[in-house]
Amino acid sequence: MVLAITGPTSGIGKETVKGLSAKFDKIFLLVRNEKKGAALVQSISSLDKNDKFKIVYCDLADLSSVRAAAENILKQTDKIDVLINNAGGIFTEKQLSKDKLDLTFSINHLGHFLLTTKLLPLLEKSVDARIINVSSEAHKAAKPKLNDLQMEQDINGFIAYANAKLYNIWFTKSLQDRYHERGIKSYALHPGVVKSNFGGDATGIFRWAWFLVRPFMISAEKGAETSIFLAKSPSIQQLSGNYFKKSKKCSVSSAAKSKKYRDKLWEVSEALVEQYR
Repeated sequence: MVLAITGPTSGIGKETVKGLSAKFDKIFLLVRNEKKGAALVQSISSLDKNDKFKIVYCDLADLSSVRAAAENILKQTDKIDVLINNAGGIFTEKQLSKDKLDLTFSINHLGHFLLTTKLLPLLEKSVDARIINVSSEAHKAAKPKLNDLQMEQDINGFIAYANAKLYNIWFTKSLQDRYHERGIKSYALHPGVVKSNFGGDATGIFRWAWFLVRPFMISAEKGAETSIFLAKSPSIQQLSGNYFKKSKKCSVSSAAKSKKYRDKLWEVSEALVEQYR
């Protein structure tokens, strides 16, 4: 069994790797900081960890890096059983990626879109392929605009993040639409409001609100439970395309059900990554 995961060196990503390490024979850790990746490997008790774990540099804000990471993985394995698109970020001010795209859009959606679609040939070779997208209940606050999916005309950091989490669900449903007949299942999830460094760089009222609710947050280990469940459970085969919370299928916003919007997102995403195929 082969796993690939983004954002594995901290928070729920780290706990997800720890919780799944015994199940998989090979695990690709897609990281921006290779030293943190090596430290994670050393922290895991496993006699075969040096053969099991493969550290792959990947910056989701740089599509050239994402392409290189996917090509690296394609050379090292003949299949992937589970891909967990775990990495994400929220920014209170408008920032651009290396490709001059909205940074929130790039890190939370577009980088994962390119990575996933590049790795589809490996997923198709698995007998039980699963793509798991870490979304959020924040998607219910999204305010998407069909002609401005990148929010080029807006600088509201929280709405940009909420939109990106909505896009995670649209992407999940589109994968179900397009690839379920090839045996690939896709799932989105809300991990819970996790006590981690996520949001710690926020400023102003958002930083104040973040630390106000911090005492009520759950641990990263608890937050990883749904990702681990979706990667391991044999009982979810018929629930592909759905959204999960606390390891159970749950409802999404009305916007998350829009096929028109999710088809448009796929079209826009394909155009933006075309030169990186």
